[in-house]
Amino acid sequence: MSYHCVYRTAIAAASLMAAGLLTPALAERHWIDGVSVTDGGSVTLTARDGHIKTPEGGSLYMWGYAAGEGAMQYPGPTLIMNEGASVQINLHNTLTTPVSIVFPGQEGVQATGGEVGALTREAAPNGGVVSYAFTASRPGTYLYHSGTRQDLQVEMGLIGALIVRPAVATQAYNHASTVFDHEYLFLLTEADPNVHAAIETGHPARADMTSFWPVYWFINGRCGPDTMSAPGVAWLPNQPYDCSPMMYPGEKLLMRLIGAGRDLHPYHMHGNNATIIARDGRLLESVPGVSGPDLAESDFTITVAPGQTTDAIFEWTGAKLGWDIYGHTSTNEPMMPNEYAPDHGKSFPVTLPNPMDLTYGGHYSGSPFLGGMGMLPPANEGLNPYGAFMYMWHSHNEKEIVNNNVFPGGMLTMMMVMPPMTNMVMAP
Repeated sequence: MSYHCVYRTAIAAASLMAAGLLTPALAERHWIDGVSVTDGGSVTLTARDGHIKTPEGGSLYMWGYAAGEGAMQYPGPTLIMNEGASVQINLHNTLTTPVSIVFPGQEGVQATGGEVGALTREAAPNGGVVSYAFTASRPGTYLYHSGTRQDLQVEMGLIGALIVRPAVATQAYNHASTVFDHEYLFLLTEADPNVHAAIETGHPARADMTSFWPVYWFINGRCGPDTMSAPGVAWLPNQPYDCSPMMYPGEKLLMRLIGAGRDLHPYHMHGNNATIIARDGRLLESVPGVSGPDLAESDFTITVAPGQTTDAIFEWTGAKLGWDIYGHTSTNEPMMPNEYAPDHGKSFPVTLPNPMDLTYGGHYSGSPFLGGMGMLPPANEGLNPYGAFMYMWHSHNEKEIVNNNVFPGGMLTMMMVMPPMTNMVMAP
């Protein structure tokens, strides 16, 4: 990890303390939040308007898909279905302009009702309806979005994620090598407030997409550090989805990345590479259905192009750090599950100052070791009660980790590697 990344991580952690973030313990398995659509089932999405909040105190007028009669949300509900399910998506439009939905990657989509648009059937303004039916024939990560005036309506928020699961739910695809322990969604978008202000004030001609200049960048509809607040928090009523990846050492974390806006985003994971196993809902395999992702790519930054989806597996064990992340002081001590053997028992290569000379941050336990619970000043409980190894995951385009030029924020969250339960020492 470079010096400037370490420096930024320290600043970001300090900002989270100020935000009052509390980190929950990792559940047995993390599944992505969304709306399940069963075989033969249907779901209604309602195009509505509303506002979203940004952490530096701003807000943006948005359009978005709501779940049924619920409030507008950004992004729209994540639709989750099983491979082979025949589903129907009903669109109800309350906006004053025609809207629609297209489903890239889904074959044989049939639209009924509504009006004929350039790409698909459209729901007319002020109450129009249209239905789309298809069979989710291939597992994978997909995007859905408006097919009407896409340059404007995608920017205004008419987008969402669609996940198709294979027969084995703990696999990303129909191959054993795609098994995972936890999954997280990274739906990446951006926003130019001038476009949104022009639409809100009734001057659509001023929404000049040729001069598009975003100053907000989102993961799942939130800017950092709100990405790490709990899902469905009351102060973000139109932004229900969080992005706070957590895992235990040695587990496999499935990253479902979606380029849902109009810009390319280089998404960067500190601490280790991720293995890219699929793009656009298609496994990177030389022999379909047989070889598995033998054409997978390993990288420390995943380039997410507009309209593209990427599935990647991330693992972390502390390997090759050059010191024992678990705090073992001797090679005679038992190894932890998934521990990197060559670093077992190696001491931390820095001598810490006297505790009286330390300034404690909100996420510092007093110990450099994963799961180690060192001293903290009186009345300072800290925001990292389990002693997790915590570091930034963010866009590697520097300007994209601000909120309207306020750092840190934007396309940023924090990964937390939790200590193994057998090694956890809770503070008294």
